[in-house]
Amino acid sequence: MIEWISGFFLILVVLFVLYLRGTFHRKVKYRMKDIPSFNDPHFPLAMMGVSASLIASGNVENFWDEIDGIYAARLEAIRRARRTIHFETFFMTPGRRGDEFADGIIERSQAGVEVLLIVDSLGASSMPKQYWQRLRAGGVNVRFFHPLTWKYPLNFNNRTHRKLMLIDGKIAFVGGMGVSDRWDGMPKAGDTEPWLDCEVSFTGPIVAILEGIFMQHWLYVGGVASLSQEIFHPSQDGSTTVIVTPSDNPTDSSPVCALFYTSIRAAKKRIWLASPYFLPDKNSRSALVNAKKNGVDVRILTVGPHNDKKLVYYGVRERYRDLLAAGIEINEYQPSMMHAKVLLIDDAFVSTGSTNLDPRSLFLNDELHLSLVEPKLANLVEEFFVGGFKKSDRISLQQWKKRHWWQSLLGQFVLFFRWQL
Repeated sequence: MIEWISGFFLILVVLFVLYLRGTFHRKVKYRMKDIPSFNDPHFPLAMMGVSASLIASGNVENFWDEIDGIYAARLEAIRRARRTIHFETFFMTPGRRGDEFADGIIERSQAGVEVLLIVDSLGASSMPKQYWQRLRAGGVNVRFFHPLTWKYPLNFNNRTHRKLMLIDGKIAFVGGMGVSDRWDGMPKAGDTEPWLDCEVSFTGPIVAILEGIFMQHWLYVGGVASLSQEIFHPSQDGSTTVIVTPSDNPTDSSPVCALFYTSIRAAKKRIWLASPYFLPDKNSRSALVNAKKNGVDVRILTVGPHNDKKLVYYGVRERYRDLLAAGIEINEYQPSMMHAKVLLIDDAFVSTGSTNLDPRSLFLNDELHLSLVEPKLANLVEEFFVGGFKKSDRISLQQWKKRHWWQSLLGQFVLFFRWQL
């Protein structure tokens, strides 16, 4: 009798926590008309309104889709820094990559460069205290985002998932990769190759916009924000319009969700979408299915059996039914973890950043996504997708129906708790 009462009480506690987190709250349903094409002059303005985005101009400097290349580019930019290094990230773990990063920013700090570092307290929880002590002893100003506190315990569920590096107020790096040896592959988990991820660097006025977004978080974590001209350069030139979508969650109306939905609705020829934790909300699923019905080439690149969240994988697979039934192509990456977050639409529209297409990224985490019409970048992203598709298994509806019953049961369990994953 006592065990039954204890179990019942535990269930009530779980349901109450889910209630506090908004699990049962009515979700926003997106309904739009007269959606402009990507080449229409008013498209950025319309997108800015519905997705709470900012408009900037900038230049794409580089695109990387190899892990060694991304790390090498970051370290080279750090070595060239002369005034400031501003870095924000979610995930850091002990190892070679973390040590190389520490060596680079400490050397610059001791050379007189201002180094500001925002790290998510949960994502970097495995880093030893000695690591942060070493950075601070070297002059690096380290701040943690949302450490667990009794004053506001539920705040711990809201993370910063952004990955942003800014050098001298002149160049910005935006992507999905953390600072961890995991991206080099995890042989014990079956990763036979480095993870699949990507990063883009920008110059021009967009860098000042991103500096402002960084400084907003820097103030939030207790730092002193500098608004000097050395950081916010007024004279830079940019040739491409960039839509900057910084989401500050939690919220019922997700800016990035609106961004994805509107972009998908605007597609005429192609939607190629890469997301590791592919748990799109009802709005996005309906938009993808309708696009396919209208003759758009819709392809998804997502995780396969080698991934860092085994339970989420089964939840992801449970959402395949309607997409596969509509003829949407779903590709599961096989060699290792697929961690890229990038959207390619039609001939030239690219959207990329830190946001996964799952409830946590869309409605709980603080994220950063950049979108632009840029044919040269689109060509590079297309090559990235083609390479990813070649190393993937395309899942058929018949194959999906033959999955083990326990995988389906586990997937349904994961979907019920998807807002807490």
